[in-house]
Amino acid sequence: MTWFMVAVVVVVAAAGLLRWRRPAWYWLTFGVTVAAVRVLVRYASVMDACGLTVPPPRWRLALARMTNRPVPESRAPRILRLRPTRTGLVLRLKLQPGQDAFDVAAATDRLRHSFSMYGVTSREVRSGVVELRMTGYDVLARVQMPANVDRAPMRVPVALREDGSVHYRDYRAVPHGLTLGATESGKSVYQRNLVAGLASHHVALVGIDCKQGVELFPLARRFSALADTPDTALDLLEALVTYMQEVYQLIRAEQRISVAVPDAEIAADIWDLPEELRPVPVVVLVDEVAELALFATKEEEKRRDRIITALVRLAQLGRAAGIYLEICGQRFGSELGKGITMLRAQLTGRTAHRVNDETSANMAFGDISPDAVLAAIQIPAETRGVAIAGDSTGGWHRIRAPHTSLRQAVNICNKHADRTPDLPALAPFRPAAASLPSARVSLSKTATATA
Repeated sequence: MTWFMVAVVVVVAAAGLLRWRRPAWYWLTFGVTVAAVRVLVRYASVMDACGLTVPPPRWRLALARMTNRPVPESRAPRILRLRPTRTGLVLRLKLQPGQDAFDVAAATDRLRHSFSMYGVTSREVRSGVVELRMTGYDVLARVQMPANVDRAPMRVPVALREDGSVHYRDYRAVPHGLTLGATESGKSVYQRNLVAGLASHHVALVGIDCKQGVELFPLARRFSALADTPDTALDLLEALVTYMQEVYQLIRAEQRISVAVPDAEIAADIWDLPEELRPVPVVVLVDEVAELALFATKEEEKRRDRIITALVRLAQLGRAAGIYLEICGQRFGSELGKGITMLRAQLTGRTAHRVNDETSANMAFGDISPDAVLAAIQIPAETRGVAIAGDSTGGWHRIRAPHTSLRQAVNICNKHADRTPDLPALAPFRPAAASLPSARVSLSKTATATA
């Protein structure tokens, strides 16, 4: 008995240590079994308490009265599958007649408390089938991306969602994106993860960083073109517009419209072209859009109008030509001038990190989902990297990108530098891969020399 008690104490102590220091290990070792048993044992009573049951059919009530048997109980949704994951449980339910997926979504917070889980989210798989994703611990506290993720062209895993699933940036499904966030909110880390994820893909990266290139120029070996001033950015964007027109001419020449060609094989964008003729897709990353939209003189105003016009044209017409926009900024409102709201309307993917006011959150989600606006303004300052990601469908998720230092991003870009496409149209803007000078520039005020 003594050794048995010692073993129990050791197991309990190990479980407590794992739960504190390594919650993922604790979940896979102890938590998943306890949670699965708890869900199965409490299921019927929890569904009844949460109002997710329906009364028995009339024929069963009539049969019970005729045979003088007890009245049958209310019926809960039927469990189709209970699957453990590395972060929680996935419970797939078959709804009873008369139930709606919205009823389950409205009860997720009560289900979280009843099943003693960290979080519960629901989604409708198909008509009458709902999937509950339950997390056993805070997966966003220490983000660990799974080793096995789906690999597809122009589809990059960039963050982890609060339900434990991977958040992807899929450019073919959502061509253009907007990323907002205040200073020190984690916006730059999200951008680094995006560049690091795209580095191994067959894609041309084009960067516009008007902060003298401090964010994107360290990653220059993987970029086909870079601009660090508004004047250079204007020339680069107009060169991209010209390149886009050339790609459309190629698509027109290869459309193969004839009676013998099936409709599915008629080329309408670069992905319908044969692989040997397909131009390389281009991802344009703008680090701070306000630096392109602000002006102080008449000449700068003319330059600003041309820049916004070029961005709007790329956003409206670039998808079929394989040109995708990824625009970042602290604010993206109408105060940046004419054409800015037209540009924002073309940016389907929205990601908002911590913002300083509700107006900034409205710039990202005001025309999509009021709930996402509320979630964005509730992000605490100490949780850098947490963001709200949504799209034009109104759905949104709380995500957090894994911390990637600038050195890690540089190493990844240098590793895949040989995959950098050489586009003749953008050759004047190709960054020179030169070594850093040994002498450092002093920013401190020097004392006046005396004779």
